[in-house]
Amino acid sequence: MSVFSHPEFDGHEHVAFHHDQASGLRAIIAVHSTRLGPGLGGCRMWPYASDAEALTDVLRLSRGMTYKAALAGLPQGGGKSVILGDPRHDKSPALMRAMGRFVESLNGRYIVAEDSGTSVPDIRLMAEQTRHVGGLADAASIAAGRSGDPSPATALGVFIGLQAAVRAALGRDDLRGLKVAIQGVGNVGYRLAKHLHDAGAKLWVTDLHQPAVDRAVAEFGATAVAMEAIHALDVDVFAPCALGAVLNETRIPQIKAKVIAGAANNQLAKPRDGQRVLDHGLLYAPDYVINAGGIIDIHYEGPGYNEAVVHAHLQRIGTTLTEIFTRSFATERPTGEIADAMAEAIFRA
Repeated sequence: MSVFSHPEFDGHEHVAFHHDQASGLRAIIAVHSTRLGPGLGGCRMWPYASDAEALTDVLRLSRGMTYKAALAGLPQGGGKSVILGDPRHDKSPALMRAMGRFVESLNGRYIVAEDSGTSVPDIRLMAEQTRHVGGLADAASIAAGRSGDPSPATALGVFIGLQAAVRAALGRDDLRGLKVAIQGVGNVGYRLAKHLHDAGAKLWVTDLHQPAVDRAVAEFGATAVAMEAIHALDVDVFAPCALGAVLNETRIPQIKAKVIAGAANNQLAKPRDGQRVLDHGLLYAPDYVINAGGIIDIHYEGPGYNEAVVHAHLQRIGTTLTEIFTRSFATERPTGEIADAMAEAIFRA
């Protein structure tokens, strides 16, 4: 299939494929838009079932980054990269350096950062080959205990957004006793669980990586649940924090929670699933709005990093979501549709 006829192609400015025989790297970079600035987005490493699946993912993710940056009020565009491979078995320093050279070949149109399957050490290896990296702390920040990992900011932003959604849907500010099912307790999901636990919420968790589940159970008193059952629990909030497309025609009618608010990208399997969510009586926090904390943190990373300024910007996630929810209630339109229109008014202006 041609990239131009791909159902997820959305006028992307640049889609590049790369193979480095020496390291075994197979990767794709997609830049959706640079109208507001360079296309910043994380590098995901995942054992995709096919090249076509990887292409679909990178096209969807890069588009989402454009919308995410616009509604987060950042002067940057949207891009994303994917590496085809299992991060637990296929990753090597040579592969990461080869990825850095691939990023450099785009001459600054794309800025790479961490994502699922990659970490700060991986980005540092890429940085040996390219200047176009984000999410790396400088010497002063490292001395102060920061690594540049945006996961804490992403989790805090999701927590702030979840509070806004609970306020809008359930009319409550106090999260004590709130029942939350978290799908995925990796770097972001684990930190979200901690925020919720500290606020008094009751947690149900699942993850493909059993040690991650065991840690949440031990530290937060969470209840472990099978992956295929987590979305259908009788809880107040369903928080998808793993991979995308979890909200589809089959699962949406099974969801008993009133709020969907999680960190995963591309939670809607298809655009029309946003209407299905609305018709089912659920309040959905659009993923690229609620999970923008990471790129907000990356924007401020570097000399003069000010945690108070970052936290103030993260609070705007809740404000933006509240506006989206208010418009949705008033017009009976899906929240994702409203968020898209708000973002497009910014980056297409």
